[in-house]
Amino acid sequence: MSGSIVFDDKALSIVRRAYARQMLAVAGIEYDFRLEEAFASVPREHFLGAPPWLMSGFGGYKPLPSGDPVLVYQDVNFALSPSRGVNNGSPSLHARWLHQAGLKPGERVAHIGAGTGYYTALIADLVGSLGQVLAVEFDPALADMARRNLEPLANVTVVQGDGAEWPREEVDCVYVNFLVQRPADAWIERLALGGRLIFPLGVPRPQRSPVGGMHTLHGAGLRIERRAGGFAARWLGAAYFVCAEGALAGSPEESAALKAAFERGGVEFVRSLAWKEPGDPGRCWFSGPDWSLSYDEAA
Repeated sequence: MSGSIVFDDKALSIVRRAYARQMLAVAGIEYDFRLEEAFASVPREHFLGAPPWLMSGFGGYKPLPSGDPVLVYQDVNFALSPSRGVNNGSPSLHARWLHQAGLKPGERVAHIGAGTGYYTALIADLVGSLGQVLAVEFDPALADMARRNLEPLANVTVVQGDGAEWPREEVDCVYVNFLVQRPADAWIERLALGGRLIFPLGVPRPQRSPVGGMHTLHGAGLRIERRAGGFAARWLGAAYFVCAEGALAGSPEESAALKAAFERGGVEFVRSLAWKEPGDPGRCWFSGPDWSLSYDEAA
């Protein structure tokens, strides 16, 4: 750090403001004042653990040259659990997804795969003091870090557990941060009317990533909205995450069918989700045993 400019709290607040505006611009968001305020006010470095911070790239992880917090305000992933390939994900991707989630003050949100809580803190800011956020993290060490990081936020509860089992009460939004080959029952069935599910759907690579963990071969972000007559669906762009394990990984047959759907193309034209009922194969981008994604508009 010798000879370098030291950024005090006032200077860092300017850096965070610039970062917030840049992330929204990269995400293609023309205006979202509340989301910009959330990105500008939550200190990302508080959620990355102690330096040296490991930056993810195509060749694996590499440490930042110093523990200067100004360096984390860029659109890159930082390792949270390197051996498992779990990262603090791309801020511009989450800016786009949180904008599409349309969170309002007072809403109830389940954040599934919360990591150490950075994006949970952004969600908590968006729903405000009258809202409620449930942060669920499977990894015990990361859940403990999230609990410590989020302790000052009275509207956040952190639980360590399997994300497939949560939420257990009705919520206005479920926000998922790991790749699955099908949505969990709870994510769909505990959405309130008008509630939104934001999640990455896809299939894993055949082998583990060089940076640890199983990562995406084909993936897409989806927004599902519960309406009176069914579930509307919208494509949010490509998505690359660490993959779920266990029940949420999907069956080999479902995985093969989903892989074939991605390779055929057309996920961007999906408009509705059929749940716990067979879909019309002639109108579906993907059709599983008891759910499907269709090109037809939801009722």
